[in-house]
Amino acid sequence: MSTELQGPAPRPGILDIAAYVPGKEHAPGVAKVYKLSSNETPMGASPKAIEAFQKAAASLERYPDGQAVELREAIASVHGLNAANLICGNGSDELLGLLCHVYLAPGDEGIITEHGFLVYKIQIMASGATPVIVKEKDCRVDVDAILAAVTEKTKIVFIANPGNPTGTYVPVEDIRRLQAGLPKNVILVLDAAYAEYVRRNDYEAGLELVSSNRNVVMTRTFSKIYGLAALRIGWMYAPLAIIDALNRVRGPFNMNAPAIAAGAAAIRDQAFMATAVDHNLDWLGKVTGALSSIGFKVTPSVANFVLIHFPDVDGKRAPDADEFLTSRGFILRAVRAYGLPNALRMTIGSAEANEGVIAALTEFMGRA
Repeated sequence: MSTELQGPAPRPGILDIAAYVPGKEHAPGVAKVYKLSSNETPMGASPKAIEAFQKAAASLERYPDGQAVELREAIASVHGLNAANLICGNGSDELLGLLCHVYLAPGDEGIITEHGFLVYKIQIMASGATPVIVKEKDCRVDVDAILAAVTEKTKIVFIANPGNPTGTYVPVEDIRRLQAGLPKNVILVLDAAYAEYVRRNDYEAGLELVSSNRNVVMTRTFSKIYGLAALRIGWMYAPLAIIDALNRVRGPFNMNAPAIAAGAAAIRDQAFMATAVDHNLDWLGKVTGALSSIGFKVTPSVANFVLIHFPDVDGKRAPDADEFLTSRGFILRAVRAYGLPNALRMTIGSAEANEGVIAALTEFMGRA
């Protein structure tokens, strides 16, 4: 066919990418909906962050600070970091994409784990590289399997720690062992989106590893515990050479001014964040215990969600439960795309939402 009769065509490989599908938000015909599909905090945003956002609205005619200095300095202050080693983005998704754009090329490989965040695979493929999927063990990252999958083509390894949608984590000693076993030209990406929720002595989000190595980066987000998902704020802590490379291709105004202001105020309000941690710790245990007593297998989680596995029985599988819950206004996350067709992920929500799901699933299993 003549090229004159064809429209523009994306480069090879783009149409092979399965687009990311967010958790659903609506339950038609239901008066009150409890959205527990996106791991949003039930505590909302800090009042100080909301005030900063509203104040920023008075100057919308002005371009934002292209370097996000206020936000980077706030992050640096709270975490004891050098602001020069920080880069902020339109959600951590943008930063993950920039990493792939800068460090991957056709013929390269990027390693992801079996139930890892779907955006990793999307960004690897968007860069023309090949995703290599490594099996997990009972929803846990297998460091030895990752090391065995490394080839001369490997350029990047993505680890969500804690994992999403599993909620499991990799102890810091295993992360150190993984980094030590990687070639020095391979970037280890530690996606610590849920780090603030973790209360385990053998967990480390990645600050120490980044500080002591040239090939480790850590990403974090304001979308979860800080309650600013609508503003899309992410940040990365990385060696200066990587920060420099990403800044060369980053959009000059990739963050908006209200987001910068609200993010800086949110991270400085650690007292408000602590209330979210306490709520989650309390309800994570209660929800896990209650669902286990009903008869479900629940993957042990250190994040703000639980992965619920359903019986392989007609009428009791995950799609059946999803339909049942949705009809009652409880929206959980189907995780078939993550290789878990018979499981649902439930965000730890408000007391009312959590109790409602427990009651509904009790009824679903015929235990009421």
